[in-house]
Amino acid sequence: MTSFPTDLTTAKPVEAGTDDTPEAPAAPAAGAVRAGAGGTWQALRRDVGAMLGLGYIVLVTLVAVLAPVLTSISGWTPYDFDQSAIDPNLGGMPIGPWGGVSAEHWFGVEPGSGRDIFARIVYGARVSMSIALSATALTTVLGVSLGLVAGYFGGRVDLVISRVMDFLMAFPALIFMIAVLSALPASNRSALLVVVISVFGWPYLARIVRGQTMSLAQREFVEAARAAGASGTRIVFREILPNLRSTIIVMATLAVPGYIGTEAGLSFLGVGVVPPAPSWGQMIAASVKWYAVDPAYFVFPGACLFLLVLSFTVLGDRLRAVVDAQEGR
Repeated sequence: MTSFPTDLTTAKPVEAGTDDTPEAPAAPAAGAVRAGAGGTWQALRRDVGAMLGLGYIVLVTLVAVLAPVLTSISGWTPYDFDQSAIDPNLGGMPIGPWGGVSAEHWFGVEPGSGRDIFARIVYGARVSMSIALSATALTTVLGVSLGLVAGYFGGRVDLVISRVMDFLMAFPALIFMIAVLSALPASNRSALLVVVISVFGWPYLARIVRGQTMSLAQREFVEAARAAGASGTRIVFREILPNLRSTIIVMATLAVPGYIGTEAGLSFLGVGVVPPAPSWGQMIAASVKWYAVDPAYFVFPGACLFLLVLSFTVLGDRLRAVVDAQEGR
């Protein structure tokens, strides 16, 4: 379910020039860094696909943040039951076209329960985004830190970290996630999802960071810092890490849709977010037995999930193309 890109090109470091090597470019100042970021943004602004994807991501983020406000406007929370919106004589089918879509229920209601689908979708967006972004943040911190340490210091440290990475990448992650989440208590399930997803997610970024760090550690600007008496920690975080910024941003952007899909898939299988807390994957699973008679119940959460994953994927792919083009100059 979770995909991790591994074909990124190695980031090219900016080397500090010396008298012996006049052709080497000078290390970038803060203004140059801002200019590079501005160039990336200008390139993305000219890409229609990237802007559409970014616009939908911003929309979903705002919906997730403003979920309480939106549900207060609609008049229904994700836990309210409206028995007047379903027909008990038809097995709980929503009354009205498109699953009961009306001025009172903007996206209709759930068959059988009468819960408002719009309210559950906006709160489901909060769940999906919070879990995916938290897992991405934790994965990035672990992957970058361990990758830098393994790539720069090498030796036994690199051996231990590399073997752990190999083990986790070879392990059947989905089966382990299902087994662990099934055995753990239902309380704090969102936090557990973040931890479990991150445990299996960080090695993919760490492996790329490790390889690039090993390459950068042999460059002249690192040798110059080492000769000047800089500590290993300073070299790693002040000299090498800034040259990995583009790779880290692209990898993190492309990881988010994978984590959104992982959370939805685990919730679909019944080991993710626990009812009655709303989740898009959980709603899709519940709609399976109704899709033939009430397709709207499947369409609304399914379309929201599909568009969010597509938006992050397109944005990440366009960002990678822009970064590769700039580094190839």
